[in-house]
Amino acid sequence: MSGAMLPPMSKRHEIRALVRFLSLHPRRFGAAALIAATFALGACETSEPEPYVERPVDVLYNGALNLLIAGQYPAAAKEFDEVERQHPYSQWATRAQLMSAFAYYQDGAYDDAILAADRFIQLHPGHKDVAYAYYLIGQSYYEQISAVSQDQRMTELARQAFTEVIRLFPDSVYGRDAQLKIELTDDHLAGKEMSIGRWYQQRSEWVAAINRFRVVIENYQTTSHVPEALLRLTETYLSLGVVGEAQTAAAVLGYNFPGSKWYEDSYNLLKQHNLVPQLNEDSWISEASGTSG
Repeated sequence: MSGAMLPPMSKRHEIRALVRFLSLHPRRFGAAALIAATFALGACETSEPEPYVERPVDVLYNGALNLLIAGQYPAAAKEFDEVERQHPYSQWATRAQLMSAFAYYQDGAYDDAILAADRFIQLHPGHKDVAYAYYLIGQSYYEQISAVSQDQRMTELARQAFTEVIRLFPDSVYGRDAQLKIELTDDHLAGKEMSIGRWYQQRSEWVAAINRFRVVIENYQTTSHVPEALLRLTETYLSLGVVGEAQTAAAVLGYNFPGSKWYEDSYNLLKQHNLVPQLNEDSWISEASGTSG
C-alpha cells in the first residue's frame, strides 16, 4: 500500500494536521508558526454558516415564546428575530418584532431593546401595541440610570421618552406609569444639581452654587430637594452679603415648609446675623415659587 494514493484532505483536516505536526516539532518551526496555524484552524471552523432550516411560523413563534417563559432571553430574542426573517409578511412577524424587543429588555440588552422597539414604531405607527413600544424605550433608558454622582444622560433620555408616552398616550396604562417615572427622573436630576451645588458651596464658589440651587427651584419645584435648595440659597446669599435674597429664601421656605428642619436651620442662621425671614416680592425666588404678588 506504500504506493497507493492517499485520499485528498479537506482544508480543515489539512490545518489540523499542520497544527499536530508543529506541536511535535516546536523547536524546528517555532511557536509563531504554531499560533498562526491554530488561528487558521479557528477561522476555518467558524467560517461555515449555520444551515438554513425553514420552519413553520407557528412552530418558530411558540418556540421563541417558550424560551422567553423559561428565562432564556437571548435565545428567545434570536428566535423571535428568526420569525420575521423566515416569514416577514405574516402577522406573526409583527408580534415577533415587539416580543424580540421585550426579550432584549429582559436580558438587560437595553440598546438592542431600544433599537427593536424603535423599529417596531417606524414600521407599525398605528398598531394597537405601539404605546408599549414607546414605553419600553423609556424603561430601557430608565434601567440604565446611574447614581447622582455620575453622568445623568440616561436619566434625561428616560424623561424624554416617558414625556413622549404621555404626549401620545395620556390615558393609557403606560401613560399613567410614565408620569410616575417622570417624577422620579425629575427628583434624580434635581439631586444631581444639588450635589454639584453643594460641591461649589464647599469651595466657596458662591455664584456657581447659587446657579445650581436656582435650577432646582425653577425647574424641579415638585421634588423633595426644594426645601434643602432654599436653605442652601439662604446660606450662599448670606455668604455673598446679599441679605435680601437670603431673607426671601428663608421666608419662602417658611411659607411652604413651615415645620421642616430646613426652615428651622434657615431661621436660626438668619437669627445669628440679627435678621429674620422677609419676603421680597421682586426676587426671582418669589416669582419662581409663586409667592410674589
